[in-house]
Amino acid sequence: MAAVQQATNGHCAICETMAQKRQYASLTSLFAQLFIELAEWHSPLYLVIDDYHLITNPVIHESMRFFIRHQPENLTLVVLSRNLPQLGIANLRVRDQLLEIGSQQLAFTHQEAKQFFDCRLSSPIEAAESSRICDDVSGWATALQLIALSARQNTHSAHKSARRLAGINASHLSDYLVDEVLDNVDLATRHFLLKSAILRSMNDALITRVTGEENGQMRLEEIERQGLFLQRMDDTGEWFCYHPLFGNFLRQRCQWELAAELPEIHRAAAESWMAQGFPSEAIHHALAAGDALMLRDILLNHAWSLFNHSELSLLEESLKALPWDSLLENPQLVLLQAWLMQSQHRYGEVNTLLARAEHEIKDIREGTMHAEFNALRAQVAINDGNPDEAERLAKLALEELPPGWFYSRIVATSVLGEVLHCKGELTRSLALMQQTEQMARQHDVWHYALWSLIQQSEILFAQGFLQTAWETQEKAFQLINEQHLEQLPMHEFLVRIRAQLLWAWARLDEAEASARSGIEVLSSYQPQQQLQCLAMLIQCSLARGDLDNARSQLNRLENLLGNGKYHSDWISNANKVRVIYWQMTGDKAAAANWLRHTAKPEFANNHFLQGQWRNIARAQILLGEFESAEIVLEELNENARSLRLMSDLNRNLLLLNQLYWQAGRKSDAQRVLLDALKLANRTGFISHFVIEGEAMAQQLRQLIQLNTLPELEQHRAQRILREINQHHRHKFAHFDENFVERLLNHPEVPELIRTSPLTQREWQVLGLIYSGYSNEQIAGELEVAATTIKTHIRNLYQKLGVAHRQAAVQHAQKLLKMMGYGV
Repeated sequence: MAAVQQATNGHCAICETMAQKRQYASLTSLFAQLFIELAEWHSPLYLVIDDYHLITNPVIHESMRFFIRHQPENLTLVVLSRNLPQLGIANLRVRDQLLEIGSQQLAFTHQEAKQFFDCRLSSPIEAAESSRICDDVSGWATALQLIALSARQNTHSAHKSARRLAGINASHLSDYLVDEVLDNVDLATRHFLLKSAILRSMNDALITRVTGEENGQMRLEEIERQGLFLQRMDDTGEWFCYHPLFGNFLRQRCQWELAAELPEIHRAAAESWMAQGFPSEAIHHALAAGDALMLRDILLNHAWSLFNHSELSLLEESLKALPWDSLLENPQLVLLQAWLMQSQHRYGEVNTLLARAEHEIKDIREGTMHAEFNALRAQVAINDGNPDEAERLAKLALEELPPGWFYSRIVATSVLGEVLHCKGELTRSLALMQQTEQMARQHDVWHYALWSLIQQSEILFAQGFLQTAWETQEKAFQLINEQHLEQLPMHEFLVRIRAQLLWAWARLDEAEASARSGIEVLSSYQPQQQLQCLAMLIQCSLARGDLDNARSQLNRLENLLGNGKYHSDWISNANKVRVIYWQMTGDKAAAANWLRHTAKPEFANNHFLQGQWRNIARAQILLGEFESAEIVLEELNENARSLRLMSDLNRNLLLLNQLYWQAGRKSDAQRVLLDALKLANRTGFISHFVIEGEAMAQQLRQLIQLNTLPELEQHRAQRILREINQHHRHKFAHFDENFVERLLNHPEVPELIRTSPLTQREWQVLGLIYSGYSNEQIAGELEVAATTIKTHIRNLYQKLGVAHRQAAVQHAQKLLKMMGYGV
């Protein structure tokens, strides 16, 4: 009443007197009189009742339900409560008379958390750190306040404090939750909270088994109504979980208060999870219970399914918890441990483990397990760059494996496909990879289904079918989303080859985003794993002509190269961007030093080896060793044609073009450039032309001026020229203000230009005409209307004394030659 009186300036005097003298039969009669007096009050009124959860008197609840039913329209009641108040909420909700703001809506967003810390802390923290803290506490405002308090009370910086606290100071949190929550519930509820907290998520069956409560669903809903930090996880209300901070707090208290019972509680949880078909959760509790026998039994029945669903960290932790003798008694678990090592590229450890197991397990060399070991050894061999040994082991495995041993048969088939890929037998390799995908999908071996799709995409790219490679990648991305394979290292492989394809098509921003996405996938792995994506970022910088950025990234790449051991194709890709950078900067010393020490493969029968030999040829061209480079490139082309490595052939032709151009063999240069343009109709290559820079631009201008290119090649040549002009800054380079001033002062300048000089805009238009731009493209480049461009062109034609575009191009070329430019 006092609050209403203050808000209305004493308007409800009768009610105030009744309340002060307690002259009312019941609360409902007092509220009725209040509404009578408020009928004469026409301004909006908000009545806020805080801490409603402290009210336990049922008479008050009933009176408040009367209040809500009869309150005037200009009055809004706001109730703050930690639990669901007994005010007929369900009825209000149905009648759309309720606005609910729950814990999820109250949670801070990343932006709000950053703003909060900026206001509370003396030194700001980075947005990424603020967002991580916000996620750790699920945006709980109280927790964020305690974090800020802890940071202010300690001498640590905000960054160190946030990391050290891992979200919140333990003593602050414990004091708060003990005082505000745990000490305010009865003993039965306290034990329920402590026992149920060992579950990361819970439903009726789990609660019944773990806590002994007869009606688990009803008990969960009661805990939710009491506001004890329990949240629904689905729309059906079947699954619940505690707020992460409250759950962690309860689990710690459970270790203190129920230590003797805890192993049995975890066993009960494991059994319940198994009964519901969730072995990964059951393993979590078997580990917590320290029950090796239960853990072994779960792994024997479910480990391979978990492996196929990429639960690698959980499996590794589980196997470490089992004694070696238990593994020897169950060789399938030894094989599983070896596969885990292989997935982490620990190839030497794989062979050591298998050899030890074969030494200690009687008669294993005569059984099916030996064939499974061989399938794994074959995978290790191909990963370690030994295709001949991989082929031998894979064929042995397929001969010895029974038809039902699907996993190892999938592995061996995939390895044979990779071997054929390495040998350049792309058509047969593609067929085996398609077979691998079909088998893997049939048996839910999702990581091999993904691997086979990635391999298919690489093969199709090598064959020059880039659009089909794109479509195959789309299938792979869909598989990742459907089967939640985002954290697999193979995901990085997929986004990287997508980046390579986007780069080839000159979609540089998208290519860069894909490469950065790959680095993000590998953020928890050793930095050396990021080498390929880093090389891709450098390629993007080189295609843009951004040499400063490329140099900065190259420093990191060269540091990684010096601190790791890599597969030959990784080294080839890294060398590619180094050599292109040296070409662009004219660094002959670096190229010569590299050429003396780099590997020179015995063959060039796959796209990995073709790439390394192309690096060698590019360095030789830079050093003027044209004869040696020509020998290399002619052999590469011969192999590429015989093996149908069409993308490599396209790249080789472009490099051969540069060799002929620099050697002064202009007709040969034009011949192979025409071949490269024709082949690009199949591959879609753009950036491979662009990185050759001005030498390529000059040749394309000449071809466009001749007007003899077929329509597709003409369109591609214009597109490439636009990309070169855009990224390598040639579009106005010959017709800027300084150039024009020097031109007009040149003794041989035509008198017509001296007496009727072009405006600066007309010089720019002439430069774009010379660069091969159409009228529409010039308008877009200069951001003016097409009609304006036509006016500029008409004026400059008149001043130059020419009648058409080709004559204008020839006139511009004469001016450039007069000024000493090689065109």
